[in-house]
Amino acid sequence: MSTLPLIDCIYTDGACSDNPGQGGWGAVLYFQDGSIYELGGADSETTNNRMEMQAAIASLQLFHESGQTTPIALYSDSEYLIKGITQWLNGWKKKGWKTASGKAVLNQDLWKRLDQLNDSLVNWRHVSAHQGIVGNERCDAIARSFAAGNSPSLKQTIEFPVPANCDTVTNVTQTIQSKTPKEIPSRNTTNPMEELEERSLGDSPLVQGNRMEGLEHLIQSLRIADEIAEKGYLISSSELADLMNVNASAVTSRGNHWSWRNWVVSRVRREGNQILWQLERAEG
Repeated sequence: MSTLPLIDCIYTDGACSDNPGQGGWGAVLYFQDGSIYELGGADSETTNNRMEMQAAIASLQLFHESGQTTPIALYSDSEYLIKGITQWLNGWKKKGWKTASGKAVLNQDLWKRLDQLNDSLVNWRHVSAHQGIVGNERCDAIARSFAAGNSPSLKQTIEFPVPANCDTVTNVTQTIQSKTPKEIPSRNTTNPMEELEERSLGDSPLVQGNRMEGLEHLIQSLRIADEIAEKGYLISSSELADLMNVNASAVTSRGNHWSWRNWVVSRVRREGNQILWQLERAEG
């Protein structure tokens, strides 16, 4: 029987510097006695959604390794992950891993692994990103650090009864890597221990099989961007991420001045705990 204290909750997050591109993931397990166990890793060619999923997979594998039989909450700011596991998965399986439009579900390898790991003990909960929630912010920092090519220090105040080269965790990364175009090996450093290319809000219509709705969503987003630029409105990082259909970390990691589609995006100032951005229509 495990001598570990009970896991109270898990936070997970993923990040990608370009989508697709260099990515990272992070997770934090919080125990009821106050102990903390952080883990994370990187992939040289991936997408944000795959990193979100890998973080959840690695965390749930450790949860099952612990032998715990009491429920835990798993928090993620990825609607793609939360809706996929709680709303879409059963429909995909009934259709033979096809969407409503008859197309193959993307990221099947990871969805199937998540399906194996998911059970009634896991309560999936969506949390808003960049709202000062400690677990979410810490996972985001770990994921962004790995995505930037760094090896962040991971806090582990408890010794997990799983070998540092635990096959279950290592194999998650290897399985994910085998699906990437270039077969690039993972730089997973968890002791040492895609594919929707954009954020779930933009992906949802396509996942549900309605391509026209997806195009309408895109056109509406571009019209909104034009109005923001014309009126000179300032928007926050999370609002800009929603507009672009990317993870907020993909906005803040690009620097102070960069281009997106038909606009030049500039960092204006920090207001409280928010960074404000301005859009200007690019010439030509």
